Amino acid sequence: MRFKDLFSIIGPDMIGPSSSHTAGALRIGLIARHLFGEQPEQADVALYQSFADTGRGHGTDAAIAAGLLGWATDDSRIPQSLSLAEQHGLHIEFRKGRGMAPHPNTAQIRMSAKDRVMQITGTSIGGGNVEIVNVDGFDVRFSAAYPTMVIWHSDKVGLLAALTRWFSRYGINIGFMDVDRNRRSGDALTVIEADAVFPIELVEAVRRVKGVTRAVTFDLSDRTDSGNSDN
Repeated sequence: MRFKDLFSIIGPDMIGPSSSHTAGALRIGLIARHLFGEQPEQADVALYQSFADTGRGHGTDAAIAAGLLGWATDDSRIPQSLSLAEQHGLHIEFRKGRGMAPHPNTAQIRMSAKDRVMQITGTSIGGGNVEIVNVDGFDVRFSAAYPTMVIWHSDKVGLLAALTRWFSRYGINIGFMDVDRNRRSGDALTVIEADAVFPIELVEAVRRVKGVTRAVTFDLSDRTDSGNSDN
């Protein structure tokens, strides 16, 4: 995990009590919402280990709900998020996760709306920092501490080269990249973290690359965490 500044260590402006159990949990929920592309109608959340054991006392459940609603870590409504979620059309159920987890503070969120379903797994690693470790079964790891683009595409020769050419053309430096595929010549997922916000023209160019089925961008690099999403 890369700590980019002092605030990455001491945590963001937030409604407490814990940067890992509250601010980090909210960021996991917020990233899940950005990846889904809209507020889900239903969310099933499995909490593991420390999140499950002490999460209610630390407000982890309320924080994840707030993230799914698109709120920032310092939003004064966070303590009421569970009751307000229903008013906003979001039904959330929490349960204790079974089996092993990649980190003591782990949440697995399964979201649905209409006929769409998505599942992500995220960990809160301290100071409000998080790491997403799985998206829809793809083992990709990213922090969302920098402007982030997540691309769903086919696994075929030349596709990644085509993507990176567009980044070079728009002068966007790739700071981190991770790729996973479900099988050879099947579906793949690429995550890119960059040094600057992605121009909309770049995002549109990426979406036009043959084999790309979806591309989502968001920027949680400011301390308020509300982010900007382009779906």
